[in-house]
Amino acid sequence: MKSEKLSIMFSKKIKRITVLGAGSWGIALALHCHRMGHKVTLWEFDVEEAGILRQVRRREDRLPGIRISNEIEITHDLGIAVAECEYILLAVPSHVARSVLSDLAQFSVQQKVLISCIKGIENDTLMRISEIAADVFSANLIDFVVLSGPSHAEEVSKGIPTAVVVASKNTQIAEKVQKSLTNKSFRFYRSDDVVGVELGGALKNVIAIAAGICDGAGFGDNTKAALQPRGLAEISRLGTRLGANPLTFGGLSGMGDLIVTCMSRHSRNRFVGEEIGKGKSLDRVLEEMKMVAEGVKTCQAAVKLAKKHTVEMPISEQIYQVLFHHKSPRKAVEALMSRELKPEVW
Repeated sequence: MKSEKLSIMFSKKIKRITVLGAGSWGIALALHCHRMGHKVTLWEFDVEEAGILRQVRRREDRLPGIRISNEIEITHDLGIAVAECEYILLAVPSHVARSVLSDLAQFSVQQKVLISCIKGIENDTLMRISEIAADVFSANLIDFVVLSGPSHAEEVSKGIPTAVVVASKNTQIAEKVQKSLTNKSFRFYRSDDVVGVELGGALKNVIAIAAGICDGAGFGDNTKAALQPRGLAEISRLGTRLGANPLTFGGLSGMGDLIVTCMSRHSRNRFVGEEIGKGKSLDRVLEEMKMVAEGVKTCQAAVKLAKKHTVEMPISEQIYQVLFHHKSPRKAVEALMSRELKPEVW
């Protein structure tokens, strides 16, 4: 009886799915889709890397100990990658999203379901990924889907139980994606709040850098526990100003993603903060990293958005000062602790 209910709840129809981006997150998503029985193509932008990946089927510097199934096609050719697919999952760094979407626009992809799995904001334009897509395709893409939530690639790739949210203005498309991608280890909820889901996923990375700084500088559990709800409060303030549903920030793409990114050993953004808290410069930390920490660029965008929309984001502002103006973490904390006294909710 239980298996019958599951088969009704989850779609058994096989999809052709292309994942753009062969970093840790792209590989994890490809493995999940493959485990569900979908036909999966993984696109790697670097032709040499794509060739190596086809041969060795591993990326030890990104996902140690994880093997990519031989049944997953790996290609460098974007045209081949998207030719037959029904779903396109975007899993590239946010700073190349516009470039990849512009390349996609050369192909007939408007009838395909585009799913952004990117957590970032474009620095120059301050656009979210869905806004970049609408700009590139010169259309209001009501079928565009965003995926966010507490989902470290290291755990998704191993099938560790995970829950995320998919949001779209088209609720039927969100439900279709939800049913197509949910299984016993990866559960998808749905939402129509594209703005909130995107902003929650992007802005929590800034707070995660702050959490890492707390660890690296030797602050206590009290400090870190205060940081997270206050960080969520400023994310919610900005998000609400930009049209998001404030309740979204209490969900998976808000509180859920914030908790895991601030606390997990897998978090790149928390790691960046920890190293800075120990006294390293931002340039040195980034030089030593092999993967992208989205929160560094997002911090710049967050501060610009806050100023543009006259929203107070004191934590983001202080992290910006630490990252880009060499302010000491202790001075930043002093500035936060000595601000004008306020009600908790304002």
